[in-house]
Amino acid sequence: MTTVSTRLPEDRYGRSSDERADRTLKIVGSALGAVLLALVGWFAYHYVGQNEISGQVITFEASQDTVKAHLEVRKDADATGYCTLRSQAADGTEVGRADFRFGGHATEIDKVVTLRTTAPGTTAELLGCHAD
Repeated sequence: MTTVSTRLPEDRYGRSSDERADRTLKIVGSALGAVLLALVGWFAYHYVGQNEISGQVITFEASQDTVKAHLEVRKDADATGYCTLRSQAADGTEVGRADFRFGGHATEIDKVVTLRTTAPGTTAELLGCHAD
């Protein structure tokens, strides 16, 4: 007894339509993957590489209605921008927030800034620095 094959001879009829569809899907998938990879790379470059100003709080001293914070800011030579600083009370409520501007030709700035608060603050948190 012999078994009957339902497969067509490839030499006689060429490639099946399923193989053509698979090849088309592979090409389209590869192209979309390359576009997605390029888009993620572009966003990463602009997020990391284009940040012209960065800073950190070195120390702070809180009093009844102010918080004095020593900020260290690093920036490009001609960049101007601001850093946002906030203070919170012991229970976590925000008691002060302000933007401090930085400009000039210096690339590193050490400055003590005074943040006015509505109640005694227990923290000095740098929320971020942004270029103009």
